[in-house]
Amino acid sequence: MNTPISQHLDNVLVINMSDEDKAFGNRLLALRKQQGWSQPELGKKIGTSGAIIGRYERGEITPSIGVAKKLADAFGVTLDSLVGSNEVPNILQDQSMLMRWQELDSLESSERDRILSVLDSLVRDAKARLTYRISA
Repeated sequence: MNTPISQHLDNVLVINMSDEDKAFGNRLLALRKQQGWSQPELGKKIGTSGAIIGRYERGEITPSIGVAKKLADAFGVTLDSLVGSNEVPNILQDQSMLMRWQELDSLESSERDRILSVLDSLVRDAKARLTYRISA
């Protein structure tokens, strides 16, 4: 009753995850857990199933650009931060902060410098309060 090994291998699915697939899956998993969402909850938010979200997280399949954009929007991050292989500073992953920087960048340099000076002062004061445990 010996059967060739090739007959047994016909039913085996071999998955070869690339480093990019693993990195994307890990970022997706981390963002989902950060939000406290289950796979089905995230799936519902973007119009797919929890099982598909699980396959994305495990690197078994890769979402289309459209689905990746829906995922990024659901998390409030940029598409580049979700799918990119380079680490992006957290501040630039936040779409609302990125929009603020873009608006700031569109201002005249004198106005931008004035706003940045005020921002620097506020940040310095916040750091001082943290250092000395002074509440605002």
